[in-house]
Amino acid sequence: MPDAPPEIDWPAVHAEALDVLVRYLQIDTSNPPGREAPAARFLGSLLEAAGIECEYVATAPERELVVALLRGDGSKRALLLGNHTDVVPVEAEYWDAPPFGGVVRDGRIYGRGAIDMKGTGVMQLFAMLLARRAGLPLRRDIVFLAVPDEEVGSDYGMAWVVANRPDLLDVEFALNEGASGMADFGGEEARLFAVALTEKEMCPLRLTTVGTPGHASRPHADNSAVRLAETLAKLARWDRSLTLGEGARDYLERLHAGGMIASLDDRATIERLLRASPDTQAAFQNTLNVTMVNVGIKSNVIPAKSEAIVDCRLVPGQTPEAWRAEVERYIDDARVEVSFVSNRPATRPAVSTWDTELAVVIEAVVREAFEDAVVVPGLSTVGTDNRFLRPLGITSYGFIPCLLSQAERDGFHANNEFLTVDNLNMGVELMYEIVRRVCT
Repeated sequence: MPDAPPEIDWPAVHAEALDVLVRYLQIDTSNPPGREAPAARFLGSLLEAAGIECEYVATAPERELVVALLRGDGSKRALLLGNHTDVVPVEAEYWDAPPFGGVVRDGRIYGRGAIDMKGTGVMQLFAMLLARRAGLPLRRDIVFLAVPDEEVGSDYGMAWVVANRPDLLDVEFALNEGASGMADFGGEEARLFAVALTEKEMCPLRLTTVGTPGHASRPHADNSAVRLAETLAKLARWDRSLTLGEGARDYLERLHAGGMIASLDDRATIERLLRASPDTQAAFQNTLNVTMVNVGIKSNVIPAKSEAIVDCRLVPGQTPEAWRAEVERYIDDARVEVSFVSNRPATRPAVSTWDTELAVVIEAVVREAFEDAVVVPGLSTVGTDNRFLRPLGITSYGFIPCLLSQAERDGFHANNEFLTVDNLNMGVELMYEIVRRVCT
C-alpha cells in the first residue's frame, strides 16, 4: 500500500485552482501571433511565490517558455509535466461568453484554452505547488515546462527546446495532453480513461483543380471552383471502414474485460460502439476534413485555379503515400491533383511502452477514484508535443485526468470551449496523486 498522503484542504485548493485558471484564461495567447510571454510570467510568478526555482527562456520576440524545478534526492530520474501556453484563435462573435473572460457559469469555466490546454496546465501547476507545500520526500525531480507555439507546429516551443535546450529534457517520464477520461462510451454513461502512448500522423493534403477562366456573365462548363466543390462533397460522403488491427487488440480486450463490449468477435457491434463518439471513431480511422478553400480573384471572373486543404490524420500502419493514393483513387478524377501540403520527409510516430512504473501508478490512482473505471492504453488523435519527446527515448503519455463529457471534448478548437468546475477539481486531485506516487 502507498504511504498515507499528507492532509490537504481540498475545498481551499479547488477554490485557489479555479481562481488561477480564470486569470490564466484571461491572458490572450492566440497563436498566431502567439505572444505567450505574459502567460509564462504568470505561471512562473505562482511557482516563484512558493519558493520553486524558475527560468524564463525567450524562443522568439514576445515568446517565452517557463521551466521550474522541484528537486528530489536523485535516486530516480525526473518526471516532466509538459503543457503549452498558446491557444488557437477565436471567432468571438460566435461565442456565448467572452472567449478571454474566464467566465464561470452554471458549473462551467468558459474560455479559449479551458480544455486545450490551460486547464491541464493548471492541474500540473498545482501538482507541483502541492508537492512543495507538503514537503514530499521526492525521489525524482519534478520538472514543470510550459512552452509556446504548440498550436502552429512547435517551432518556437517544444521543437525549439529539443534543438536548443536538451538539458531541460533529462527526464524518464513525461505527461502532457493527448487523451483523457471519457464520461461515455457507445452512447452510454461510462468511466473510460484513455492514456495516449503515441499519436496519429498528420498528413494534410492539397487538392488542386484547374479549369478554363472566363467572364462570369456567360454559361461556363469548365469551372474549377465547381469541380473542386463537387470533389469536396464527394469526400465528405466517403464512408470508410474502421481499422481494427493488431494495435487495437489490447484496447478492445480491456473494453471487453470492463464489460463495455460483449464480444471481441462481433465486428459490427464493435464498429457501432466505436462510431458512437467522434473521439473513439477517430482513433480507429484515417480522418479527413476540409479546413481551407482558396478560390477566385474577382466576383465576375471564373477562376482558372481552385485549391483546398484537407486535414488528414493517419492510424498506425498507414503511410502518407499510400493514403494519398487511396484518396486519389476515390476521387477518380484526373483533373483533380492530390499533393502533400508539406515536403518534409515522413516520420512514423514513436510509441511509448505501457509496461512502466508511471502506467502502474496511473491505473492504480484512477481505479481507486472510480471502482468501475476502465483504463486503456491508446493513441492521441491529435498532434501533441509528446511527438518530439518519444524519439528521445522519453516515456511520454498523453493524459488529462478527468472525465470529460462529449460536450467538453467537442470544445477543442471550437466555440464556447469549457471545462466543468467538477472536472477541474478532479483533475487537480488526480494529477497530484499520480505525481506524488510516481515521485516518492
